[in-house]
Amino acid sequence: MSKNDTTAILLREQLGKGSVEIFTTAAQSSKDYYAVHFPVESVIESITVANATGESALQTTLAAGSTLFMRVTAITLTSGIGIGYTEHDGDASI
Repeated sequence: MSKNDTTAILLREQLGKGSVEIFTTAAQSSKDYYAVHFPVESVIESITVANATGESALQTTLAAGSTLFMRVTAITLTSGIGIGYTEHDGDASI
């Protein structure tokens, strides 16, 4: 999220009024999700998280309703559904 996001913009993003992508097992690459929600039980095959270590521990089955709050730049599911939330104003400077 941008350093200049107002409270209104942050609330809009949290409510999914920014850009939202729904995906299944097709590989998602070159992304900049700040959160990924899994409405059904989902299995993560691979995941890349910016500025993090140990993300391989997330290659597991996640229960329905799980949400990852982190900067996901690539993700592939073996099964399930993911909803990726991206920056509203397009400023990915942080």
